[in-house]
Amino acid sequence: MAAIETLEIISPGIMTTVQDLGRYGYGRFGVAPSGALDSFSLRIANLLVGNSENHACLETMLMGPGIRVLTDVVMAVTGGDLQPKRNKQPIELWRSYAFKKDDVLSFGNAVSGFRAYIAVGGGIGVPPVMGSRSTNLPSGFGGYQGRFCKKEDILLGDASCGPMNGAGRKFNPDWIPRYSDKWKLRVVWGPQDDHFPDDSRHAFLNSMFRMSQDSDRTGIRLEGQEIPCKPDIEASIISEGVISGSIQIPGDGKPIIILGETVTGGYRKIATVISADLPALGQIKPGDGIQFGVVSLDEAYLALQKMEDRINAFKCKTNFSLLP
Repeated sequence: MAAIETLEIISPGIMTTVQDLGRYGYGRFGVAPSGALDSFSLRIANLLVGNSENHACLETMLMGPGIRVLTDVVMAVTGGDLQPKRNKQPIELWRSYAFKKDDVLSFGNAVSGFRAYIAVGGGIGVPPVMGSRSTNLPSGFGGYQGRFCKKEDILLGDASCGPMNGAGRKFNPDWIPRYSDKWKLRVVWGPQDDHFPDDSRHAFLNSMFRMSQDSDRTGIRLEGQEIPCKPDIEASIISEGVISGSIQIPGDGKPIIILGETVTGGYRKIATVISADLPALGQIKPGDGIQFGVVSLDEAYLALQKMEDRINAFKCKTNFSLLP
């Protein structure tokens, strides 16, 4: 399908990038998955405008961009509440709207959460790299020219722009995540939890950590209680593959929650955030409190199934065809 000019960036906001669900299968070449840090919000944003779940969207944080719409299109904003507005009038999150040519989408400051996702019918038209349109910022490829969006960037979209009758669709309010400044993340132990003494494991579960200002898309650095490993072992291990949600304990004992811009690590992983709680990692902001709670693998599977059931239930209620 032909691509047409769809969005003009009139102010870039903070770290506004093109993201989809990420690129996988290239870790052996040192290529990180990248992708939306809050995949749940991106998936629902796409479904609201009639896209498939993996269409490319815009991810922004803290203070969103200003965007002029260049053609009639359906749009939706999900994730953190950055006070979205259409032509200076507030619009609801988790709902699709018909935007007309020359309408302007803008944002205020963050009220809750940290990142928002902007979906347009037909998706953001950037070339796929290794099967994904996500921006890999450290390596400078994917997305829009491998970088953050800048003022005067023109983003392309599908000429069909998706079905306009998709406007007005809402996500079930009972299923919308609630964002706080205190988070309880569910984890499973391992893979190197046995390298830590009982006192360290107890401290890990019973301490309130805070997200450091030094965090980025590579990982969430935590401030607070140090978690030392056993004294008779080396501080580091041989580098090995890591996944999003792995919780590394480096030599200084301060945990780091791995995100989507890295594929290897040489520090012990005391625990791993369960899949159902990974989207929350995209909404935690600097200064927020974080506690960890251990669950069983069965509980982790059930939590993931609950999340997927909600997404599938919403898809079944969609009364327009999803774009491939």
